[in-house]
Amino acid sequence: MCGVEMTGDLLRLDVGGMSCAACVASVEKIVGSVDSVKAVAVNLALNSASIQLNKSPTEEIVDGIIEVVNQGGFSATRQSESEPLRERMAQQVTDEGRKAGLALLLALPTIYLTMFANDMGEFAGFDARLFYALIMTLPVYFWSGMSFHTNAWKSIRRGTANMDVLIHLGTSVAFFWSLAVVLAGNFSQMPEIFTNAEHVFFDGVVFIIGFVLLGNYLEAAAKLKATDAIHSLMSLQPNQARIVAEDDYTEMVSTTVVKSQSLIKVLTGETIPIDGILEDCKASIDESTMTGEAYPIRKKSGEEVYAGTIVLDGTIFVRTTKLADDSLISNIIRLVEDAQAGKAPIQKLVDKISAIFVPVVVLLAIIGGLFWSTIGHTWVDNPMNSGFELALMVIISTLVIACPCALGLATPIALVVGTSVGAKHGLLIKGIDALESVHKCDVMVVDKTGTVTLGRPKVSHIEILDCEVKEILSIAAALEQESNHPLSAAIITSWSNVTKEKVSISDIRTMPGMGMVGEFDGQIAAAGNQELMAECGVEFNTELNQSIEKATSKGSSMVFVCIGSRLLGWIEFSDLVRDTSSLAVKRAKQMGIEVVMLTGDNQQSAATVAEKVGITTVIANVKPDEKVGEIKSLQNDGKKVIMVGDGINDAAALSVADVGIAMGAGSDIALDAADFVLIRNDLIDAVSSVELGKATMRRIRTNLAWAFSYNTLGIPLALGIMLPVTGFLLPPAFAAAAMALSSVSVVTNSLILRWWNPVKI
Repeated sequence: MCGVEMTGDLLRLDVGGMSCAACVASVEKIVGSVDSVKAVAVNLALNSASIQLNKSPTEEIVDGIIEVVNQGGFSATRQSESEPLRERMAQQVTDEGRKAGLALLLALPTIYLTMFANDMGEFAGFDARLFYALIMTLPVYFWSGMSFHTNAWKSIRRGTANMDVLIHLGTSVAFFWSLAVVLAGNFSQMPEIFTNAEHVFFDGVVFIIGFVLLGNYLEAAAKLKATDAIHSLMSLQPNQARIVAEDDYTEMVSTTVVKSQSLIKVLTGETIPIDGILEDCKASIDESTMTGEAYPIRKKSGEEVYAGTIVLDGTIFVRTTKLADDSLISNIIRLVEDAQAGKAPIQKLVDKISAIFVPVVVLLAIIGGLFWSTIGHTWVDNPMNSGFELALMVIISTLVIACPCALGLATPIALVVGTSVGAKHGLLIKGIDALESVHKCDVMVVDKTGTVTLGRPKVSHIEILDCEVKEILSIAAALEQESNHPLSAAIITSWSNVTKEKVSISDIRTMPGMGMVGEFDGQIAAAGNQELMAECGVEFNTELNQSIEKATSKGSSMVFVCIGSRLLGWIEFSDLVRDTSSLAVKRAKQMGIEVVMLTGDNQQSAATVAEKVGITTVIANVKPDEKVGEIKSLQNDGKKVIMVGDGINDAAALSVADVGIAMGAGSDIALDAADFVLIRNDLIDAVSSVELGKATMRRIRTNLAWAFSYNTLGIPLALGIMLPVTGFLLPPAFAAAAMALSSVSVVTNSLILRWWNPVKI
């Protein structure tokens, strides 16, 4: 089935009828041929396609793409006309299980009849033993295996070849040969090649279909498990909210109709339906489903709460700040879905190989069959009755064992599991390309304020030189009200606690990387660093420099305030280092990653904080626009750089780094600029996201190594390379079992990621 979801110029489809990497290539080729399609990426694990359009997705365009998919042999319907993805995946598990169960149930009597049973006489002129084996095989070939046959012919009609083609050819050759042998016993006009034959392959037919279906069943069940985490996220957000009217009357309404700035009421034990701000209340909130944080968070009026989190005590009132479909949890789900629909560069190589793999295998099977049927059988102790029967055995086994299922699943299934587990712990892998990049990174650049520290500085001391405390605070607060820097908020808070006197400063403007300036009583008023003071004509003598050095040696940040060239004094700030920063730096170093602090703060203050957490390399006094240059400088030295920042001041640096990690998913700039997005503002999560990226990439590489090794070893065995040396020839049933085992092994290896956990604090 195929549902459609449109976001801007991006069109997402749920595509049915895909079975291997060759199918993926076919769908991409079919959809890519449409004029309005700019790019397409198909994910086998999710049965989905992410289509980038070069124009807005009108109804006509969507209908055209769906029609093309249908004509190509893959089914397609609109989302409103199809079952939800989760239900369809569950139904697929059930269907594959039933078909596999029937095939394997009939396989036991079939193999007994074809290989072990003694002569059972005749039945209606036919060999009874073979006739009963034929009866057992019919429902398996025509019911359990029907999807292989129909999908194979669809593939052939569109000029491609996939796994279904190999299964169809292998089982059909085995079935119709065996059928001819059975019929030859009752029809003397049949060719001698059948009347003289001693071997039938009914057991191969039922075991091939049975084992492949068993593999498909286990794969489908694994895919279902792989999406558990993201499905649980989808089920977190309630679809109804208790809205409060002006007369305190409450009414349950759909969350889709709740507007921003509405007041909603949430009772104890209920899940918050929409993001918002607490009003006149406080409560303990369980945010574990969003952040992985084990302990409840105590929230009070004015603090933000998120949809999908649970109220543990008391009734709360929430003033909504977003629409339901723009909540943090909705953004998380979209991020994960986009990442899962992506395609890693390494997978593109696999797709190219898969596109030619099936035709090459068919050619090898034919060549092998011709060789063993003509001269090959004369060189060995033939285990079969004739060279032709030996050739059939080789052809069937080669076709079956070469199915590229494992190759097609190697990357997407690991990606689905990795991104889902990351979302469960508040670590969002935004881009698939970042997985490969993070695997190679050797430097992690971190901002100081809000990354290594808590980002909530407080005024710790005010040094007065030529004014009173009220004057310096009033001037500084008037200037800083135009800034959103954390130090600005600390100044305004301190001012409001000391005095309510306001001063009038006009023409306030920001001096990037230095501070704020404005006009006060005909003079320049400024609040910022020493560089800004020098620009205003302030002179620093030896005594002042000694006092400043003493303050910075304690790790304090400083804001100087002046009017004209007259220095009023300075304000010192303290910002607590996060409890987890030292552990984060230690874990990064254990992974072989050098940690560098990049900050706009002064050298002494930055060095003091860096020493506390174990960072040895500090680049200080860097303006926001200069951070990009520092990142590029590291890259020019041959380094692969991870940048960790808050996603606002560090947006440019996040973009230019090889991998950008934004702390805090609430910022739109963070979502745009970063490759990894963290729900919590905690450096330990940045390190955990790197570990998850590396763990996911290890699974992908292991899967690909296993898949390629399996085919490299399995195909020669099926072709009979060991027959002259050991007398061993791979039976079709064993080939089917090996093929199914390869796919299951790849999926199982990926599912190990489900037990991955972030760094323990």
